[in-house]
Amino acid sequence: MRSIYLDYNATTPLDAEVKASMEPFFIDIWGNPSSVHHIGRQARALLDDFRDRCSIVLGCKPSEVVFTGGGTESNNLAVFGTARLLREKGRHLITSTVEHHAVLHCFDYLERYEGFEVTRLGADSNGLINPDDLKAALRDDTVLVSIMAANNETGTIQFVSECGKLSQEQGILFHTDAAQWFGKEDFNNIGQFNADLVSICAHKFHGPRGAGALYVKSPLQPHPILFGGAHENERRAGTENLAALAGLTTALESFVRIPIFDRNHLEPLATRLQQGIKSIESATIRGSDGKKLSNTVSFTVTDCDSIALMAGLDMEGICASSGSACSAGSIEPSHVMRAMGVSPEESNALVRFSLGRDTTEDEIDQVIEVLPGIIERLRTFQ
Repeated sequence: MRSIYLDYNATTPLDAEVKASMEPFFIDIWGNPSSVHHIGRQARALLDDFRDRCSIVLGCKPSEVVFTGGGTESNNLAVFGTARLLREKGRHLITSTVEHHAVLHCFDYLERYEGFEVTRLGADSNGLINPDDLKAALRDDTVLVSIMAANNETGTIQFVSECGKLSQEQGILFHTDAAQWFGKEDFNNIGQFNADLVSICAHKFHGPRGAGALYVKSPLQPHPILFGGAHENERRAGTENLAALAGLTTALESFVRIPIFDRNHLEPLATRLQQGIKSIESATIRGSDGKKLSNTVSFTVTDCDSIALMAGLDMEGICASSGSACSAGSIEPSHVMRAMGVSPEESNALVRFSLGRDTTEDEIDQVIEVLPGIIERLRTFQ
């Protein structure tokens, strides 16, 4: 059975050139960048080169690039590190109800265990956060705002630069989780987000899993969340994974300035898929019609549930998602759908198709052909 992979927001296949850039670090270049001997110095020189090259793509100082183990760690470091750094200045934090759990759970923890107060901005039926709501929520004791750049479940693109500008005008630090932005949307330089902290995840744009970065605007120095050595200028303890960072660097250079998710290729396919879904009486398209990633089509189905829908699609060789891949297997309704005002029942019947560079028109047509039958069979047995 042929596989049709439509889960590119969860992860992407490792690009061949990215893989080739990583291979020397598995065998030939194995030194610890913190060692002072010549083998260690070789590794250190390459680590510094990766940081320089990433900073060129991002348009920032090399010292503002902190290498991490992925998007989750980048988000955790941004939120925990900044909130704890500024706790004496204020304990009010702002985020949104549609963030990835790697952000939401950090704010939950800070509120529950560390005495912070969190304002969670609501979303409209398209999943959009209104910058005016952020403006109204800012207080004298607000120290951090975190609003994602693009939503992983719906593809909705937030008014992130506007939110960043509002925060910075009040002297409040702003973080954006841009894991779904890089490689999909236009990128000129890191300043376009008006953010003090930006989270990046390599495997979302054909880089390796286990590699990420956090842009930290100078001179900000968040408290570390990992303790040990003085790696990453004392911001992230742990011996750097040079193979993964080689892959991150190559993927950034290859796939970000000219997005690997080509809107001209993907938007017609996504529109075709969306039209097919709209013809199914029990299915409802979710997310913004206009302000969204070109590769993402999400919908809910009445009288169904996500797990059954995923199983039905998988039996046809179709790889999709019920939202965030990090919540796979969860029987909880999508928190993003609930935030958008969708009922608990339909929020538990979310399907996300996310297209990529290898998606074809024939694959989309096959999905459109089999999807109505899958849904009808499942609804019959509910």
